[in-house]
Amino acid sequence: MHGELQRIVDAVAARVGRPALIEDRRQRVVAYSEHDGPMDDVRRTSILRRQTTPEVIAWFRGMGVLTAHAPIRTPACAELDLLARVCVPIRHDDLLLGFVWFIDADGSMTDADIATATGPFTDLSLALYRENLLGELASQRETEATRTLLVESRQAREHAARALLEEGVVVADGSTVALVAQLVPAAGRQPDEVARIALEQALVTTRRWIGVRETLHLVWHDHGVLLVCGDRVAGRPSPEASAGHLNDALGTATRGLASVDRTVTGIGQPRAGLSSAVESYQEAAQAARVGTQLPALGGVVSWAGLGIYRVLSQLDSQHLDVAGVHPGLERLLRDDAHQVLLETLEAYLDLAGNAHATAEKLRLHRTTLYYRLQRVEQLAGTDLKDGNERLCLHLAMKLGRLSGHYRTP
Repeated sequence: MHGELQRIVDAVAARVGRPALIEDRRQRVVAYSEHDGPMDDVRRTSILRRQTTPEVIAWFRGMGVLTAHAPIRTPACAELDLLARVCVPIRHDDLLLGFVWFIDADGSMTDADIATATGPFTDLSLALYRENLLGELASQRETEATRTLLVESRQAREHAARALLEEGVVVADGSTVALVAQLVPAAGRQPDEVARIALEQALVTTRRWIGVRETLHLVWHDHGVLLVCGDRVAGRPSPEASAGHLNDALGTATRGLASVDRTVTGIGQPRAGLSSAVESYQEAAQAARVGTQLPALGGVVSWAGLGIYRVLSQLDSQHLDVAGVHPGLERLLRDDAHQVLLETLEAYLDLAGNAHATAEKLRLHRTTLYYRLQRVEQLAGTDLKDGNERLCLHLAMKLGRLSGHYRTP
């Protein structure tokens, strides 16, 4: 099929005497001719990576390429290092299949040239239709099987795992780790379609980096899942390295998107096989959610490294809050004037009540530290010499962070 598309794009380029590039309807590159004319960074990146960046996709969609039924001219954009273009949408029975792009930096491509270029487009629309149909059937089977692994019954999961192995989508069963890439929306925004395209691009890029047949991916509304399948082999990156690559790829793909503030990738614990991947997925999703609440944890958050947040994140917030754990601390949290006292208390508890280490960390004189801790005892009605009280205070502090009631500058 790709040979047929290559033949067509070469014929189109020859008819108009300028390079041509074909994308599918999601603006992924499927074929291109030889390039000997002007080229911008957008075209160069599209050819090298076989995909267009979400920022460029959003810009072209703003120009109306998705709704166009006839060729349109798109202007240059210096900010994106984008030259002017002619875009010819390819449709089959009014179904958008893709686009043919010509760089037209000097505006020399006439309407007659465009009409000449569209000669082979009947063959092109049929070829793209078959390409889309075959590709989507395979993609839908993989997507449905992956979804089944994450949400269905044990029996259904085992059947899906067998199907993926028999069809050669993955090369082997075995230890499986889930990574969850979470989009953190900008204030007052929700991830849009372009953000989800960026999410899928990052997942696919990481699959290629690890090994396409050793991984599966799925995109939900605001997060993506990457399953790394099969027992570890020499040369395969660790789950932590894979998560770092995924989060970096997602950060790059979403850079400049107004709907996304930042990204977090969670790592679950390994499970014995694909049919048990749902357990690793639930852990990775929980780790990513904690990471969205606590930016200090960084862009990659491991379930195994969450500590007390493993417990707190699973508690029902309707039945447990800071006041329920320690009413006195809740009173302190309500008053911004007590911020310094709260920071001192948290450092003291994090360091297991070691006054010397706390004073060094906060760069305080020991007398100042003792004074602040005494004020905490008075205002919260507590006794820091009581182990149960320290435990309740520490839990309440961490619950306050997780719920957003306590944030340090």
